[in-house]
Amino acid sequence: MGIDYTKRPGAAPAGPPAGGVSLSKVTLTKSAPSVSLTKHGGNSGVMAINLNWNAKPPAKGFFRKNTQLDLDLGCLYEFADGSKGVVQALGNAFRARPRTGSQDLIWLDGDDRSGAVSTGENLFINLEGLAEIRRILVFALIYEGAANWAEAQGLTTITPRGAAPIEIHLDDPQDGARICAIALLSNENGALVVHREVNYLNGAQRKLDEVYGWGMNWTAGRK
Repeated sequence: MGIDYTKRPGAAPAGPPAGGVSLSKVTLTKSAPSVSLTKHGGNSGVMAINLNWNAKPPAKGFFRKNTQLDLDLGCLYEFADGSKGVVQALGNAFRARPRTGSQDLIWLDGDDRSGAVSTGENLFINLEGLAEIRRILVFALIYEGAANWAEAQGLTTITPRGAAPIEIHLDDPQDGARICAIALLSNENGALVVHREVNYLNGAQRKLDEVYGWGMNWTAGRK
């Protein structure tokens, strides 16, 4: 059976979650930064990761104009076969699959250049291929506009199939940083563990690679 690539994060699961799992949202914080999707009840199906932000923060000062913020959602990935890469709008790298895979395991639904789309930007992960996933680092990049995360007020919502949404607020911002590592998803003995990062870095994807030890070669890209 093929995957429905039009599935939106707000779509209702097909039937109630197994085991009576609560659908109350979970918020990852500094004091409670991790959750196992196996224990959470959402370790299968297609999982959605949504990024929403304030695209038009209010102007400050008498002569200041409103500056529009364009945030990009993406991820670095590493599969069990050793293949690595990035899923992002930059360079039209919208999909990823293992070298010998028959279907995409990660895909991005588009690029919201204005921030005006009510659903924001959405990344999808097919957890039916969990055994082929080693780790995924979800990030947000300020592609256009001042590097001001406080004004962006970014919110990431991870929605596993049939389980409670997991929220990560992009708080504790660092002025001048253009990229933020939001969450690290790791396959730990067959269970996908989501760990809050919210790590702001001065640089872009290459810097993210260096800090998290991905070991890829980078070239300039454009939309």
